[in-house]
Amino acid sequence: MNPAAKASTPARMVVGISGASGVIYGVRVLDALKEMGVESHLVISRAALLTLSQETDLTPDDVTQRASVVHKIGDVGATIASGSFRTMGMIIAPCSVRTMSEIATGVTSTLLTRAADVVLKERRPLVLMVRETPLHLGHLRTMTALAEMGAVIAPPLPALYARPESVEQIIDQSVGRALDLFGLDWHAVRRWEGLK
Repeated sequence: MNPAAKASTPARMVVGISGASGVIYGVRVLDALKEMGVESHLVISRAALLTLSQETDLTPDDVTQRASVVHKIGDVGATIASGSFRTMGMIIAPCSVRTMSEIATGVTSTLLTRAADVVLKERRPLVLMVRETPLHLGHLRTMTALAEMGAVIAPPLPALYARPESVEQIIDQSVGRALDLFGLDWHAVRRWEGLK
């Protein structure tokens, strides 16, 4: 990539929230981007709104108000559906197996997976915080295919070396480490400082 082109890329990121458990990861991504002054373009699936009601006390408005721009899941004419709309890339947090599988096949049925497909074809970072366990061979093969296409598979796993004192700290550490992959340094990350 031309360094000048990279330098002129706007501080703008696409955020996808799918219906997997862990919707709070996507919410915290939006919070982090807002704190860092990065424009966020949110697309949230219908299943994610159901998960939101089951896992949190947040309303859909509580989530969408955190984003700079909100795109409807069925709006395939949205800016984020085109490669000419420059972004830093896309993070899907959490990423369901269904979403992951659609992206891997290139047969996209919603703006969420279309935007991810665009990010891949434009060779921009795509980070998938996949939430599923245990994984069967089909899941693993799908992840391998996505990694070969350039996606980063980044399941949200607890970094116990950071000595988290709350669930919130565990979540924020995972979110911050995922944002590291875009060159973003969020204050909530506890960095490893070596053995003392």
